[in-house]
Amino acid sequence: MEIQTVKKMEKEAIKSSGFDFIRLGAALFFMVAVLSYSFMSTGGIPNNVFLAIAALFGAYMAMNIGANDVANNVGPAVGSRALTMGGAIVIAAIFEAAGALIAGGDVVKTIKKGIIDIAAFGTNADSFIWAMMSALLAAALWLNFATMAKAPVSTTHSIVGGVMGAGIAAAGFSIVSWGTMGKIAASWIISPVLGGIIAASFLFAIKKTMVFKEDKVEAAVKWVPVFVAVMSWAFITYLTLKGLKKVWPSIVDILIFLPDTKKPTFIVAAIFGLVVGIIVYFIVKTVVAKKAHNIENSRIGINMLFTLPLIFAAALLSFAHGANDVANAIGPLAAISDAVMTGGISAKAGIPLWVMAVGALGIAIGLALYGPKLIRTVGSEITELDQIRAFSVAMAASITVIIASQLGLPVSSTHIAVGGIFGVGFLREYLDTTKIQDEIIHDKERIVDEKKQLKALHAELKTLEVKEEKGKTEYERIVDLYKMIDEEESRLKKAKKMLKSAQKVKYVKREAVKKIIAAWVITVPAAAVLSAAIYFMIRGMVL
Repeated sequence: MEIQTVKKMEKEAIKSSGFDFIRLGAALFFMVAVLSYSFMSTGGIPNNVFLAIAALFGAYMAMNIGANDVANNVGPAVGSRALTMGGAIVIAAIFEAAGALIAGGDVVKTIKKGIIDIAAFGTNADSFIWAMMSALLAAALWLNFATMAKAPVSTTHSIVGGVMGAGIAAAGFSIVSWGTMGKIAASWIISPVLGGIIAASFLFAIKKTMVFKEDKVEAAVKWVPVFVAVMSWAFITYLTLKGLKKVWPSIVDILIFLPDTKKPTFIVAAIFGLVVGIIVYFIVKTVVAKKAHNIENSRIGINMLFTLPLIFAAALLSFAHGANDVANAIGPLAAISDAVMTGGISAKAGIPLWVMAVGALGIAIGLALYGPKLIRTVGSEITELDQIRAFSVAMAASITVIIASQLGLPVSSTHIAVGGIFGVGFLREYLDTTKIQDEIIHDKERIVDEKKQLKALHAELKTLEVKEEKGKTEYERIVDLYKMIDEEESRLKKAKKMLKSAQKVKYVKREAVKKIIAAWVITVPAAAVLSAAIYFMIRGMVL
């Protein structure tokens, strides 16, 4: 039997290592293809070797974004079983790539978030190129490490740390905009707290309006269309503000009735969302009313109604993420491309199609090859999710960004999504606190009673055992007492075990919370130190 078990384990290990080899081979093939294309298409241009190596780093960074960051968009849907792992990867890969290519824009800021002063490089294009290469590689390496450790971290913060570290190495601490860095540090608290509060609020509202009702089906017919309509408004508003801002001028040229602005205003985005929300409300109301007689009058029945909205949420979040965060991979690469082609340093750089393709394809490939590990972490290893809880997290992901953008607060989509998961888990603990406390009080009272009974039995047994002359009745009673003491001790042990179990009920895994928060806090400094070290290494090899 043991030999069979060992053989089975060996077989699984060989199968796993074979799959790992295939994944590594596919990733290396993509990176080598990018390197080769970049080198051959820029032949004869000075510093084209640096551009080719930077393209390699950009491909590596894009794959790491796909492996780590995309999990926040589809993880809750997978954890709640609204989507299978395969389905989530296909949907996310398609919409991430579509968001990057369609709405990623044709111009990108070369210095992410304006965290360093570009003027500090002067006319030294070489130093700038080395700094951007260092930032790319450092951010990618940190994301790779975080993915291996199953810690969802912010790719934006990773590249920010990389740019800061390389900037300091190149021109000293004065190059950094410390006010901007302070805002980024503030987002470590603002993002998860806002995401958690909003996710918990929606979960509580759904529980109060439907789950806690006796006739859950009747409540669902009334309220599910409302919640899905609110979600539609939030996502269309979010998508307009974050996913379409880079191609907004082109949209304004086509739809001439829109205000002629460089990017969509909140009012315009909210009106778009409102129109879609109203349409969705009447569609969902009709569909739910027709299905009412087939819906189970239970939480499970209500859960099933949120499956389709969750799939749409995963797709829309992926599109907005691809449009918004592709700049983390291609921003520095576009800056290097511009510097190599022009020989100068620009605050903004045009994005060649091949550079955009590197970002879009890299994110999709990284997600397909290495995304499942983080998707499982986000979806099931922090707290247990069902469709209602996952829906609340998706709502938090969109509404928090909308609120933050209007208030000018710095937020991270990664921290919002994970904070939302924390929020729904802690709300479950809070709602069950009274029930658990009642169980603890009951168990403690039971233990006290059992101890009193046990003490009385021991006292009676002692009295009988010290008695010199004992008859048949006394001996029979002694035997019975021993049996009763054994039974009483067993009941006492069981009561203590139940008490310990009641006191340990936690819906959010504390170790996961500690690990993730620690990764968030050290992301910027870790990427900065790594980037500075890489910069000095590159400069040392070149000079």
